[in-house]
Amino acid sequence: MIRTILFLCLMFTAFIVKAQDNTDYKEETIEFIKLTGSGNALDIAITQLGATVPEASKDAYLKEANATLEGLYDKLAELYMNEFTEAEIEELTAFYHSDLGKKLAQKQLGLSQKAMMLSQTWGMEVQGIAQKYN
Repeated sequence: MIRTILFLCLMFTAFIVKAQDNTDYKEETIEFIKLTGSGNALDIAITQLGATVPEASKDAYLKEANATLEGLYDKLAELYMNEFTEAEIEELTAFYHSDLGKKLAQKQLGLSQKAMMLSQTWGMEVQGIAQKYN
Protein backbone atom coordinates (compact mmCIF):
# COMPACT_ATOMS: atom_id res chain seq x y z
CA MET A 1 0.00 0.00 0.00
CA ILE A 2 2.78 2.44 0.92
CA ARG A 3 4.62 1.56 -2.30
CA THR A 4 1.49 2.36 -4.30
CA ILE A 5 1.09 5.71 -2.56
CA LEU A 6 4.78 6.53 -3.07
CA PHE A 7 4.53 5.52 -6.72
CA LEU A 8 1.46 7.73 -7.22
CA CYS A 9 3.19 10.66 -5.49
CA LEU A 10 6.23 10.21 -7.71
CA MET A 11 4.08 10.09 -10.85
CA PHE A 12 2.14 13.17 -9.74
CA THR A 13 5.37 15.07 -9.08
CA ALA A 14 6.76 14.05 -12.47
CA PHE A 15 3.52 15.19 -14.13
CA ILE A 16 3.69 18.60 -12.41
CA VAL A 17 7.35 19.08 -13.39
CA LYS A 18 6.58 18.10 -17.01
CA ALA A 19 3.59 20.46 -17.09
CA GLN A 20 5.77 23.29 -15.77
CA ASP A 21 8.41 22.54 -18.41
CA ASN A 22 5.72 22.59 -21.10
CA THR A 23 4.37 25.90 -19.74
CA ASP A 24 7.84 27.46 -19.89
CA TYR A 25 8.31 26.10 -23.42
CA LYS A 26 4.93 27.53 -24.49
CA GLU A 27 5.69 30.92 -22.91
CA GLU A 28 9.06 31.03 -24.70
CA THR A 29 7.33 30.09 -27.95
CA ILE A 30 4.72 32.83 -27.54
CA GLU A 31 7.50 35.33 -26.85
CA PHE A 32 9.24 34.18 -30.04
CA ILE A 33 6.02 34.57 -32.05
CA LYS A 34 5.52 38.10 -30.74
CA LEU A 35 9.14 38.99 -31.46
CA THR A 36 8.77 37.97 -35.12
CA GLY A 37 6.38 40.85 -35.72
CA SER A 38 3.26 38.72 -35.64
CA GLY A 39 1.99 40.66 -32.65
CA ASN A 40 2.11 43.89 -34.61
CA ALA A 41 0.40 42.23 -37.58
CA LEU A 42 -2.40 41.02 -35.33
CA ASP A 43 -2.79 44.48 -33.79
CA ILE A 44 -3.05 45.95 -37.29
CA ALA A 45 -5.62 43.30 -38.25
CA ILE A 46 -7.74 44.09 -35.19
CA THR A 47 -7.62 47.78 -36.06
CA GLN A 48 -8.50 47.16 -39.72
CA LEU A 49 -11.29 44.71 -38.92
CA GLY A 50 -12.74 47.19 -36.46
CA ALA A 51 -12.51 50.18 -38.79
CA THR A 52 -16.30 50.28 -39.22
CA VAL A 53 -17.03 50.00 -35.49
CA PRO A 54 -18.57 53.27 -34.29
CA GLU A 55 -16.33 55.39 -32.08
CA ALA A 56 -18.74 54.96 -29.16
CA SER A 57 -18.19 51.18 -29.27
CA LYS A 58 -14.49 51.22 -30.17
CA ASP A 59 -13.15 50.63 -26.63
CA ALA A 60 -15.49 47.68 -26.04
CA TYR A 61 -14.59 46.23 -29.45
CA LEU A 62 -10.84 46.56 -28.81
CA LYS A 63 -11.16 44.99 -25.37
CA GLU A 64 -13.09 42.00 -26.70
CA ALA A 65 -10.97 41.59 -29.85
CA ASN A 66 -7.71 41.80 -27.88
CA ALA A 67 -9.04 39.19 -25.45
CA THR A 68 -9.10 36.68 -28.32
CA LEU A 69 -5.34 36.99 -28.81
CA GLU A 70 -4.42 34.77 -25.86
CA GLY A 71 -6.23 31.81 -27.41
CA LEU A 72 -4.71 32.50 -30.80
CA TYR A 73 -1.20 32.75 -29.34
CA ASP A 74 -1.74 29.42 -27.55
CA LYS A 75 -2.76 27.75 -30.83
CA LEU A 76 0.13 29.35 -32.72
CA ALA A 77 2.53 28.23 -30.00
CA GLU A 78 1.29 24.63 -30.33
CA LEU A 79 1.85 24.88 -34.09
CA TYR A 80 5.44 26.04 -33.63
CA MET A 81 6.08 23.58 -30.80
CA ASN A 82 5.17 20.74 -33.17
CA GLU A 83 7.88 21.90 -35.59
CA PHE A 84 10.67 23.22 -33.35
CA THR A 85 12.30 21.84 -30.22
CA GLU A 86 12.54 23.93 -27.09
CA ALA A 87 16.25 24.52 -27.77
CA GLU A 88 15.45 25.71 -31.31
CA ILE A 89 12.79 28.10 -30.02
CA GLU A 90 15.35 29.47 -27.55
CA GLU A 91 17.82 30.03 -30.41
CA LEU A 92 15.17 31.72 -32.54
CA THR A 93 14.16 33.94 -29.62
CA ALA A 94 17.79 34.91 -29.09
CA PHE A 95 18.08 35.75 -32.80
CA TYR A 96 15.01 37.99 -32.69
CA HIS A 97 16.52 39.80 -29.70
CA SER A 98 19.58 40.60 -31.83
CA ASP A 99 19.81 43.75 -33.97
CA LEU A 100 19.43 41.74 -37.16
CA GLY A 101 16.46 39.84 -35.74
CA LYS A 102 14.78 43.09 -34.72
CA LYS A 103 15.34 44.48 -38.22
CA LEU A 104 13.86 41.36 -39.79
CA ALA A 105 10.81 41.51 -37.49
CA GLN A 106 10.30 45.17 -38.34
CA LYS A 107 10.45 44.56 -42.09
CA GLN A 108 8.87 41.10 -42.31
CA LEU A 109 5.23 42.17 -42.67
CA GLY A 110 5.96 44.64 -45.45
CA LEU A 111 8.21 42.16 -47.23
CA SER A 112 5.55 39.45 -46.97
CA GLN A 113 2.90 41.75 -48.42
CA LYS A 114 5.15 42.74 -51.33
CA ALA A 115 6.12 39.11 -51.92
CA MET A 116 2.44 38.15 -52.00
CA MET A 117 1.74 40.76 -54.68
CA LEU A 118 4.72 39.56 -56.73
CA SER A 119 3.56 35.96 -56.36
CA GLN A 120 0.03 36.84 -57.49
CA THR A 121 1.39 38.57 -60.60
CA TRP A 122 3.63 35.59 -61.30
CA GLY A 123 0.69 33.21 -60.78
CA MET A 124 -1.36 35.08 -63.36
CA GLU A 125 1.57 34.90 -65.77
CA VAL A 126 1.90 31.13 -65.32
CA GLN A 127 -1.87 30.72 -65.60
CA GLY A 128 -1.68 32.48 -69.00
CA ILE A 129 1.04 30.08 -70.08
CA ALA A 130 -1.09 27.10 -68.96
CA GLN A 131 -4.10 28.42 -70.88
CA LYS A 132 -1.96 28.70 -74.00
CA TYR A 133 -1.44 24.92 -73.88
CA ASN A 134 -5.09 23.98 -73.25
